[in-house]
Amino acid sequence: MMLRLGFAWSTSSATTKHIAQARLFTGSLLRKNSPRTLYNNRCSGLPKGLQFGQKSVLASTKLFWDSSRSSGVIFFSMASGSDGPDRSKTPKHTNRLSKEKSSYLLQHAHNPVDWYPWGQEAFDKAKSEDKPIFLSVGYSTCHWCHVMERESFEDEEIGKILSKNFVCIKVDREERPDVDKVYMTFVQATSGGGGWPMSVWLTPELKPFIGGTYFPPRDSGRRSGLKTVLLRIIEQWQSNRETLESSGERVLETLRKGTEISASPGETLPSGPDVANRCYQQLAHSYEEEYGGFREAPKFPSPVNLMFLMSFWAVNRASSEGAEALRMVLHTLRMMALGGIHDHVAQGFHRYSTDSSWHVPHFEKMLYDQGQLSVAYITAYQVSGERLFADVARDVLLYVSRDLSDMSGGFYSAEDADSFPTVESIEKREGAFCVWTAGEIRELLPDIVIYDPHGELQGQNVLIVRYSVELTAAHFGISVDRLSELLSDARAKLAEVRRARPPPHLDTKMLASWNGLMLSGFARVGAVLGDKALLERAERAACFLQEHLWDEEGQRILHSCYRGDNMEVEQAASPIAGFLDDYTFVVCGLLDLFEATQRVHWLQWAEELQLRQDQLFWDSQGSGYFCSDPSDPTLLLALKQDQDGAEPSANSVSAMNLLRLSHLTGRQDWIQRPQQLLTAFSDRLIKVPVALPDMVRSVMAQHYTLKQIVICGQPDAEDTASLISCVNSLFLPHKVLMLADGNTEGFLYQRLPILSTLVSQDGKATAYVCENFACALPVTCPQELRRLLLE
Repeated sequence: MMLRLGFAWSTSSATTKHIAQARLFTGSLLRKNSPRTLYNNRCSGLPKGLQFGQKSVLASTKLFWDSSRSSGVIFFSMASGSDGPDRSKTPKHTNRLSKEKSSYLLQHAHNPVDWYPWGQEAFDKAKSEDKPIFLSVGYSTCHWCHVMERESFEDEEIGKILSKNFVCIKVDREERPDVDKVYMTFVQATSGGGGWPMSVWLTPELKPFIGGTYFPPRDSGRRSGLKTVLLRIIEQWQSNRETLESSGERVLETLRKGTEISASPGETLPSGPDVANRCYQQLAHSYEEEYGGFREAPKFPSPVNLMFLMSFWAVNRASSEGAEALRMVLHTLRMMALGGIHDHVAQGFHRYSTDSSWHVPHFEKMLYDQGQLSVAYITAYQVSGERLFADVARDVLLYVSRDLSDMSGGFYSAEDADSFPTVESIEKREGAFCVWTAGEIRELLPDIVIYDPHGELQGQNVLIVRYSVELTAAHFGISVDRLSELLSDARAKLAEVRRARPPPHLDTKMLASWNGLMLSGFARVGAVLGDKALLERAERAACFLQEHLWDEEGQRILHSCYRGDNMEVEQAASPIAGFLDDYTFVVCGLLDLFEATQRVHWLQWAEELQLRQDQLFWDSQGSGYFCSDPSDPTLLLALKQDQDGAEPSANSVSAMNLLRLSHLTGRQDWIQRPQQLLTAFSDRLIKVPVALPDMVRSVMAQHYTLKQIVICGQPDAEDTASLISCVNSLFLPHKVLMLADGNTEGFLYQRLPILSTLVSQDGKATAYVCENFACALPVTCPQELRRLLLE
């Protein structure tokens, strides 16, 4: 599937010239009577122009996705590499990928292509045979990756061309995000677009010279097919190799300079309010009024934007801009919750909407979305008190607990969009697990009125909420309670039928980074709702990370582990060392867990991981953190991610982690480090802060300073719990919360000597609200504490 990403680098005239030359040269190889043949389909999904009906009510649930108004949904079958209906047959081909753990690599284990995983064996072969490398990057739930596999990598003729003339390397982008980032940067620069599957041709020294995304197998109209492209590259490699290599080298050198991010001597941190106001204005300019969100279509949830807007409101409550920011975010979250991007039968959120109204999703579900959206929805509940938002946050965690959870406590990565419509089906279809015909609905729910005057429910339909329960109950002349009962029964019946359908592929890879995001979700929601079960699930996730993804001997995080055939957790033969995202998101999750449970060992581990992160990734010359080990010789670019996208930039999250840790541990060096980090990104923050909304939140925290909220009391006492509950009920983006239990030999008292001076008043649990540990008068009443916190 195609996804346009935004990379930022300064483009001098020399930069522009070299990239333009590379584009022209690449075009000459890929062109078939057209200026550019890189296939830039924007995200997989449904054909444009689908028409939708106006009214179709299943109580308050609308059924959508009317294929009767168009030529119908165009489905592409997923290549059956390892899980098709004929999987019991002995495969005709088996390559090295059969020994891998990654679901994506295993899907290609029986292609007629001599695939290698990323590693020294492949590099050595390319050098010894002096062959170019064909690098193919994707992930297991990527729809267009499945399409390209079925069309090209299962094609015997194309397989022979690839295997004879190239060293073919297959990479799971979720398993090796470092490799993906380097070559995606090249593809972005030379083609003007990017996405997955990504196809890049490299020299034996791993230097890219041509790149693209999806290619059809053979020429189609004015678009060159993969076979044609391969033959042209082979010819050019033999007759014009020097030009190929020099063109790629020029672009690489330009990218090395253009992607460099560092603080200039004497440069200072930009103004927090100025940067925040500019970010707000840029988001407001792209806001879509009718259904919320920040573009027309396809429309992504973008939790980083939503969290920024709520933080902006928190410090601008009295202004019209603050009120507008809150209106935008709450409307967006409501529309998403009511739309088809939200799974009303099996819970959780799909990856994005193919239309502007959140109705028809691309059906894959990603763990990182669930983690971030659960936090966004519970934050909306904190700021609004609207129960819908709390219910949706719980709904997300129910889905993750049921469908994405391993027995070990870890969380799986994703569910695919494609599945077999029936047990007898021989090809997969996108959304088959989730959609319904009108006939199915009538058969399953015969006693519920279906209002369908125009026959709009022909074809396949996605469930959405159209009207409120109050309006719907009034329309049908029944009570709200009775309607809620009917809807609950209807959803249960639909869920039972869906469970009998062939399920979509589940990627059971467990990533430290995404588990960290999900840990934050369970911790934050559990704290706000006072739900002990959710907090216990969060602690199980933290224990999983410590047991399975922390290498005690090597003192390092491991990036991934896998569910084995016998349901046990397995590790790869050569475990992948953790990247910056892994450390950053796990530290954030542990800090959220510490504040939710006040169990100090989680704070201690967060401190340990932060120290290790500093050693491995900090740029001591230019400030900021590299995305991966800068000393790795196989990575040609040392990158610092400068965009908060589907996931926040690890540098954005690190800035806030360091600030929180400095106030929780008393480490003075961590007071200065986030300022240095943010200064390195100051040019980007000043010009296009909308590219880094999560980092803007950290700039705001630097400006407004964090409040230290100290609760002095006994851990299990009711009055202590009341004060903590009061704090957790409010959205306070610039605070840390700690419990002073009187144990002066404990970690917090040893690190923060001021805690010994803060004591309970009159034998009651007492709250102190401090800034830079200068504290306001103590309070013992939750109402007084609430007033103090909102001043």
